[in-house]
Amino acid sequence: MNMRILSAIADPDTARATTTLLSQLPGAEPGTTVPDSTALLNTLGALAASGIDELPEVVLVHDRVGPLPALELVREVALRFPAVGVVLLCADHGPALYSAAMDAGARGLIGLPLSYDELAPRVQTAATWAAGVRRHLGAGGETFSGPGGTVVTVSGAKGGVGATITAIQLALAARASGRSVALADMDLQTGDIASYLDVQFRRSVADLAEINDISPRVLADAMFTHSSGVALLLSPTDGEQGEAVTDRAARQIVTALRARFDVVVIDCGSQMNGANAVAVEMADTAVLVTTPDVVAVRAAKRMVRLWDRLQVRKAQDTCTVVNRHSRHTEIQPALIERITGTKAAKSAVPAAFKELQSVVDSGRMHELDGRSTVKQALWSLAAELGIVGGPGRSGAAAIERGPHRLGRRAERRAIGRGTDNGTATGGSST
Repeated sequence: MNMRILSAIADPDTARATTTLLSQLPGAEPGTTVPDSTALLNTLGALAASGIDELPEVVLVHDRVGPLPALELVREVALRFPAVGVVLLCADHGPALYSAAMDAGARGLIGLPLSYDELAPRVQTAATWAAGVRRHLGAGGETFSGPGGTVVTVSGAKGGVGATITAIQLALAARASGRSVALADMDLQTGDIASYLDVQFRRSVADLAEINDISPRVLADAMFTHSSGVALLLSPTDGEQGEAVTDRAARQIVTALRARFDVVVIDCGSQMNGANAVAVEMADTAVLVTTPDVVAVRAAKRMVRLWDRLQVRKAQDTCTVVNRHSRHTEIQPALIERITGTKAAKSAVPAAFKELQSVVDSGRMHELDGRSTVKQALWSLAAELGIVGGPGRSGAAAIERGPHRLGRRAERRAIGRGTDNGTATGGSST
């Protein structure tokens, strides 16, 4: 039996020892060793997109891999790629870790330092199990969903730049194209999605925080189906309840949403905590909304640097959307792109608050006129991000640099060498 094996090992010595031993195992096809959890999940996702047969039978996870803790990574792989056998490599041989690894979905545990006598049977058992699962899926006529739906997070560089309206319109655009869509409010203390859509619902994301196994029924009970067809997972009415949504809970919630919907849009607000940092890390596309003023651009730069320091997301993997854009402002998208190191979306949102005021005040954001330039820009952004049905480009491949002329005075001020007297538009515009 051929056994394709993918390893996630941070330590070079352990990686070399593992590759050497695997090469001695009959039928083993060791793949390239990846250094961290992000690379592992991205690799598996790319393989799964081509079908179940492209996935490795076995994944080895080193207990020192990061930035995601090893047990959380085991759980993530087991949930997203159930036809892959996961084996944990660890220095701790204790029964407590063994039990925790099994609970997370591991098919075996191998102690360090490695020995062929222990490695061979564990890998063979995991590969046999994976082959059996795949035969069962084929016999039952089921299809493998691979990495699941597309997750897009929307964060604000600071409060009031329009992240929530951006998230709502992206979700509405995806739903209008015929896709199943979830809109989750992970702005846990100050989330406003319910207000913008005039929704009163007693359940929230906090109700899922203490649940270890989020089944489809449990997830459905916590969500409200809006008249637009978008399924809403709302933030708690009382902000302090948001503290119950830990990093681990957020990871399980995002995984459950990804498994049940074609598109998941998550409003992360403008304040980073463990829960929405996890959402940004797991997202296929992370959108950062800013306005073309000095204060907001500096805030965007701080946010991008924070994500990089926490190993949440690299700047070049972030899509910046400029809201309240005008050709007459000194700070243009290309300058923001240069300052933050991100990729600016081609679809900039115009400054047109009057188009929004009536639907914002009445909580009828889903009834925004189709002739609205704001709506047109945000729905174009949805197409640019690849979350609407039909042909189109997806993710970062759709984000190109647009030609804009830059003013040197604006550049100096935006990167912090000038004064902080730029004008930032307030209110709850887009």
